[in-house]
Amino acid sequence: MKKLVAVALVVLFAAATGIAAQEVYKYEAKNGAVTFDHKKHIELEGGTCTACHGEGEPGKIELTKDLAHGAACKDCHTAKGGPTKCNECHKK
Repeated sequence: MKKLVAVALVVLFAAATGIAAQEVYKYEAKNGAVTFDHKKHIELEGGTCTACHGEGEPGKIELTKDLAHGAACKDCHTAKGGPTKCNECHKK
C-alpha cells in the first residue's frame, strides 16, 4: 500500500510540474504588460525551480517593480544575456 501511495504522489508531482511548466503569466504595468513564459524559463534554468523560487516548495511569485527591475528579473537577464531594455519586456 505504501508503494502505491508513493507512486501516486510521484505521478501527481510530475503532472503538476508539467502543468505549471506550460503556464504563461502576464504582469500588467503602466508602460505595458510583461508576459512571462514559465516553460521557457524552466528550460533556460535546466529544469530547476530554485533559481527563482528559492528552496522549498515552489509557489506563486508576487512581483513588484523593484523585484522585477532588480534581483528577480533584470539582474538575471543581464547575467544570462536576456532582454534588459524597457520595450523588450514591456509591450503595449
